[in-house]
Amino acid sequence: MKLVSYLNSGRVSFGAVVDGGIVDIVNASAGRYSAIREILEPALLAEIDTLIRGRKPDMALEDATLLPVIPDPGKIWCCGLNYHEHVQETQREVTEQPTFFLRVADSQVAHGQPIVRPKISTQLDYEGEIAVVIGRGGRHIPEADAAAHVAGYTCYNDATIRDWQRHTSQWGPGKNFWRTGGFGPWLVTADEIPFGTVMSLTTRLNGQVMQHATTEMLIHSIARQIAYVSTIAPLSPGDVIVTGTPGGVGARRQPPVWMRAGDVVEIEVGHVGILRNVIANE
Repeated sequence: MKLVSYLNSGRVSFGAVVDGGIVDIVNASAGRYSAIREILEPALLAEIDTLIRGRKPDMALEDATLLPVIPDPGKIWCCGLNYHEHVQETQREVTEQPTFFLRVADSQVAHGQPIVRPKISTQLDYEGEIAVVIGRGGRHIPEADAAAHVAGYTCYNDATIRDWQRHTSQWGPGKNFWRTGGFGPWLVTADEIPFGTVMSLTTRLNGQVMQHATTEMLIHSIARQIAYVSTIAPLSPGDVIVTGTPGGVGARRQPPVWMRAGDVVEIEVGHVGILRNVIANE
């Protein structure tokens, strides 16, 4: 299934993408479920799949105002320096353990919404990434069991305000500006992308390929990331793990490439789709 969160007549709803439209799961379930986070356990996803089978869309996809796939994730764990090419271009060293930082929910925007360049900076950079959404929660999850905890996959643009990222050794400020992180367009459930499937990742800016990699190139695998962050704190359904960006970021180009108002940035993930955002000034 492809699951989306969206606004419907001013209310937050969610549904499944079917035949170019959306089946509203809130209505289909007679109000039993009100958000994607509530149905991410494997048994519930199977129930929803049966529920929507044969239903016609309630609306066209283009008529919906999409929201970030999970509008209110409890935790957004972002993995840094997780492709060798990106480690090299930043002149850092590969670390034995994964490098993680946190994003906040209101730093995110949906597919089709503008990514906002703050008035305080011109150094808005793209970072195309693959995001994993947790379905079954847990603590101290072994790598061998990680697959059972994945609800699905989506696209992410961990867009960064580079000068603010460099204010200190802590990356948080540059990663959490309001409405800078693209998240969408939908969640493709794990039954459609078996765990370990090689997924491609491509970032385009105004049609030009800026980044390209595959999950075979990850330094710390998705299973390793799930095991690591679940050791720090319990994972819950709807938590997001953003798995790292490859080389080719704008800050490391000569001259640097910063995103400007009117630019179009696309993150394409194989087996998932394309996240597209236009850049707007604050």
